[in-house]
Amino acid sequence: MYWLKPIPTTEPPPIPTTAKVRLQGEHLWLAAEVADAAFSDERQVYAVYYPNLKTLLLAPISDSMFKQAHEVSMLFVKIRNQQGDRTISMQEIILDHDLDRSDRDLEFTLVPGLGILQVKI
Repeated sequence: MYWLKPIPTTEPPPIPTTAKVRLQGEHLWLAAEVADAAFSDERQVYAVYYPNLKTLLLAPISDSMFKQAHEVSMLFVKIRNQQGDRTISMQEIILDHDLDRSDRDLEFTLVPGLGILQVKI
């Protein structure tokens, strides 16, 4: 009888973080409080990435003015845990703009009153 040994992985285990916005596994992880303030309970967002500013702008799908002002793509928002943290797949944006894929905490700004989330990538 053969005993299978676990195959060691080269990836380090995830580092616990208290960051409210994070890139992890090519997904944008948003703490519940940030996602609620920016998108409320919307399941889709508009996104636009500006390479010269290294900034991703996100707005709720209900924001028609954002769509008119920017050349946007539509992304889905998934709820990840009981706390209400959310993720958005960034694979398309990462590939299109040849961005750093490494897991890391990200700087962000929530534009008050507009529901627009600015994320430095």
